[in-house]
Amino acid sequence: MKETIEKFYTAFAAKDPEGMVACYHKDIHFEDPAFGVLKGEQAGSMWRMLCNSQKEKEFCVTFSDITYTEGKGTAHWEAQYEFSATGRKVHNKINAFFEFEDGKIIKHIDSFSLRRWASQAMGIKGFLIGGTRFFKNKLQEKTKHALAAYMAKQNS
Repeated sequence: MKETIEKFYTAFAAKDPEGMVACYHKDIHFEDPAFGVLKGEQAGSMWRMLCNSQKEKEFCVTFSDITYTEGKGTAHWEAQYEFSATGRKVHNKINAFFEFEDGKIIKHIDSFSLRRWASQAMGIKGFLIGGTRFFKNKLQEKTKHALAAYMAKQNS
């Protein structure tokens, strides 16, 4: 399953969402601080939306420290990009946890400091409110709305 994690992040670095989605089980459970919980097609569509938004932009994903034991895996990955809403550079450092079923990723949880991310993406305002539950809830509301609009557009 280490190979599956490597394949997932190699596809991400290449901005290849279909390669990423191919690593996911159809019943995938994804979770992170920015999107909250996404299941099934939502998770795949999130990666499609994110990769497509970075197509013509400088975007760098690196990964390391992949581990796998007894149906579970971990990885460290980093993303460097420009946050489109502010034009500010972001270098996000993420720890990922995976569970596998039928040779595919069934559970994927990304963990990172939302306050650190918000500070980079939004400056002092992000630093001041980025660690609050209010900010997290508002961000998840916004990202889920954007994802729903993206999915509706893809299905029309």
